[in-house]
Amino acid sequence: MAEEQNGPQDRAVGEGLWEREQELRSAHQAVDKLCRDYAAGGLKIGELLVFHGAPGIGKTSVLEQVRRIAGARQDSTVLFARGSERQRKEPFRVLRQLLLPVLGSLNEAEREAVFGSWQNIVAPAVGLAPPSDEVERPDPQSVRDGLDFVITQLAPRRAPLVVIVDDLHAVDQESLTWLASFAVRARELPVLLVFAYRDEFEDEGRPFAAQIQERAARVHELMPLNPVSVAAIVQGEFAEADDGFCRQVWAVTAGRPYDTVALLREVRDQNLEPVEENSPRLRDLAAAARGEGRDYWLDKLGTNVLRFAWAAALLGTEIKEDVAAAISGQGPAQAAESVQVLRRKRVLTSQPDGRLEFVHPLIATSIYQSIPPAARTGMHGQAATVIENTGGSLIEAARHLLETHPGEGDDAMVRKLRRAAAENHAIGAPEAARRCLERALNEPPDEDDYAEVLYELACASLLTDPEATANQLRRAIDTEDGLSPDLRVEAVFRLSEVIAHGGDLDGAAALCLDESERAPDGPGRLRLLVAHLLYTALQRDEENGPERAERVRRLVEEVDPDSEAARPVRALHAWDLTLQGGSTAEALRTAESALVDGKLPASLGWTNTTWNFELPALLGLCFAYNDELARAEKLFSSAILEFEIAGWSGAHRGFAYFLMGYARLRRGFLPEAEDFLRRGLRIADRMGAGLPLTWNLVGALIDTLLARGRDHEAWETAAKYRFQPPYHQTALLLPDVATIYGKLLISRGEHARAVEVLVETGHRLDRRGWRSTVHAPWAGHLAVAMAHQDLTAARKIGEDAVARAKESGSPSAIGTALRLAAEVWEGGHAVELLQEAVGLLGRSPASYEHAHALVDLGAALVEVGRSLEAAEHLYQGMDLAKHCGADGLEARAREVLSSAGLQPNRPALPAKDSLNQNELAVARLAARSLPPQRIAEELRLPLGLVKQRLAAVHRKLGAGPEGLADALGLPVDGPGQAD
Repeated sequence: MAEEQNGPQDRAVGEGLWEREQELRSAHQAVDKLCRDYAAGGLKIGELLVFHGAPGIGKTSVLEQVRRIAGARQDSTVLFARGSERQRKEPFRVLRQLLLPVLGSLNEAEREAVFGSWQNIVAPAVGLAPPSDEVERPDPQSVRDGLDFVITQLAPRRAPLVVIVDDLHAVDQESLTWLASFAVRARELPVLLVFAYRDEFEDEGRPFAAQIQERAARVHELMPLNPVSVAAIVQGEFAEADDGFCRQVWAVTAGRPYDTVALLREVRDQNLEPVEENSPRLRDLAAAARGEGRDYWLDKLGTNVLRFAWAAALLGTEIKEDVAAAISGQGPAQAAESVQVLRRKRVLTSQPDGRLEFVHPLIATSIYQSIPPAARTGMHGQAATVIENTGGSLIEAARHLLETHPGEGDDAMVRKLRRAAAENHAIGAPEAARRCLERALNEPPDEDDYAEVLYELACASLLTDPEATANQLRRAIDTEDGLSPDLRVEAVFRLSEVIAHGGDLDGAAALCLDESERAPDGPGRLRLLVAHLLYTALQRDEENGPERAERVRRLVEEVDPDSEAARPVRALHAWDLTLQGGSTAEALRTAESALVDGKLPASLGWTNTTWNFELPALLGLCFAYNDELARAEKLFSSAILEFEIAGWSGAHRGFAYFLMGYARLRRGFLPEAEDFLRRGLRIADRMGAGLPLTWNLVGALIDTLLARGRDHEAWETAAKYRFQPPYHQTALLLPDVATIYGKLLISRGEHARAVEVLVETGHRLDRRGWRSTVHAPWAGHLAVAMAHQDLTAARKIGEDAVARAKESGSPSAIGTALRLAAEVWEGGHAVELLQEAVGLLGRSPASYEHAHALVDLGAALVEVGRSLEAAEHLYQGMDLAKHCGADGLEARAREVLSSAGLQPNRPALPAKDSLNQNELAVARLAARSLPPQRIAEELRLPLGLVKQRLAAVHRKLGAGPEGLADALGLPVDGPGQAD
């Protein structure tokens, strides 16, 4: 805000700073420290400074002084914004006011660096660009994540930053939510945050206020002035004022600086002599000074000027004179005269860009409340029209439409509100969209449109309030003659997603089946049928799994192979084949048939809303379970990227982190797996307790911690999230959580309980016809647990587990089953089982399982007196365990080496030296970017064998396809250049 030099506003600020020496000293110190520490090379030096107190206590005056302090520094950048009670329903308004000036000043190169891949998400939210066609509906968390990235990139370029927000209690919810979260991270940047607010937050804002105050380094509650300070203010205005008059001013105003100054203005306007005899009149003058009523302002300003002031109060902050003039029906000359009067009467002041601002927020509130209700409603409607006609955004106009009364079904009003809702959706503000659509329903819409508006309202709360979404979708579906056939299918499909992701898979499956039987033949009916089969397949308990799987198989044959539904159906069939534990080759062929040239078709894209995003996830898991981990990781990596680009940073991205974390766990890259899973868990924790997503992440994280040898931490994680029976009835319990819980119990030594859990798991999965020992290696772990009760039975169970694994032909499945079976044997038979396991796992991408088998084999050889032979296996296992981040396994290898009298360390070999000649030949060709088929042709080897050797190469070198040349020490100039 720009103040007139030596004018009334400067005096008001000065008067508002009595008894604020401590607060201003604190601000000086904070600004000085920020600039000094940044100049000394500090980056993580952020701080949060808070001022709060009652209305009129002087917060605005203090913040104006903080702006002057920071602005006087040549080495800092100051950003300022102010909340507005009238503009609280305008999403991202304060963030636009705060960030748009500095972001808009960036050159093209800076803008690319600051926004990165978040351009299409953040730029529309802060008003720098229109919504992108590439982003349909970003979720609010995605916008907040993007803002975090942008401010993190911006801060060093404009450092040090001083970010000042006045009237935080009146900030729009979207801005407040981000500011509260950013307050937690500000200490990591060269940023000083300065917030001021009244303790008058609305209910949804109170948690954020508490979070901000908790994180603040310095919190100042502004207290009323004492009688001495009030007397000094009075006598500064009236030198002749006596002590009795001064004491009464203090009593009437309760020591509030704003009220004190306003009262003294009334005293001067009334030509009241400042003596004790006139004290009784002060209370009435104080009430008048607060502007409690239309008559006060009418008397003070006159009819025409007051109407302009009303228009300005409707607009809130950063008021455009021509817009206020149009709302109040005044021409340019009359509006200029009104502004002159309002400036003289110390109601408005001007900003450097020519916009108007109220001298104090309380004046704005007082004038707004003085507008008669009927006139206020009409002026809001006029304001919406004027804002649109003068080039303002529909989002800005919509907040005025919300203040109008429902009419007799004004179709134009409904259309505007629906368009405004769509724009709010497009910038990641679903709550604002919801308000617009609720107002549209109250209008009400035409009968033909009513159900559609209900459907749009349901979509507005899809990412924030699933329960409300479900209720609105049901209303839309049940509205007689409401939705078109296509939109009805869409509504049922969305409702089924909400129900399923809430954990009620039975309900979702039944809904889709019922609606598919009603729907006419065509794509819509088939879409619902596929959704029904998917939700049924994902249930933890399924009544007749083999029958459903057979139905899917028949559907593959019945569906037109060129139709949009063909590939989703094949994806479901590939999943069934994988879980049934049959031929890996057949499952992979079927999964391949769901792709196009090895990639997801557009109809099965991660962000394509025609089909469930679970379908590409199941395809990726098919590859992961069948030892094609590189392909699985490529799919899951694309999920993370596509969800980020689309602005789906909530459950979708959390789920993508789960998938990538699981793939890394399967590969044996345990620290990376843990990182992905913890990132996903942070998202799930933010979204609330007891979500299905949480169980997936916690289960995989526990499995990872057990592999890393951190058993105690795994148990603590299980206890924190109540990861135990009864399990959440939810989609996507992958891998099987009951098996993981059984493993956890074994790590605790609770073998009897583990037996109960794993036996029940086996019965449940067998009833479904699911025999995959990768998805649920329950039988192998049951053998380990059973050995403490019945060794003979345990060995039989272990043999059965190996037989199950061999049905698939998957090296990792068979190798892991053999390793677990060996745990219940000793002597020569254990060695034989482990030798076979090591051979198979060495051809698989499962690094951790290979390391585990190597260490187990070394230990078994030591036990039978073959220590020298054991050494090489132990060394290999130890090195590989270290590479995997399996600290517990590495420590165990060292212990076995030491107990056998062997050196627990040996010189580390270069990674490429760990490859045998066959693997090296494959690696050299792969480094030239040759696909597996070409490599097989050049080496005259079966394609399957080439893939096994490639998996071993990637595992041993710890490098993906792009990093092979570098890991081998070969040139990386491009395809065909490496020898």
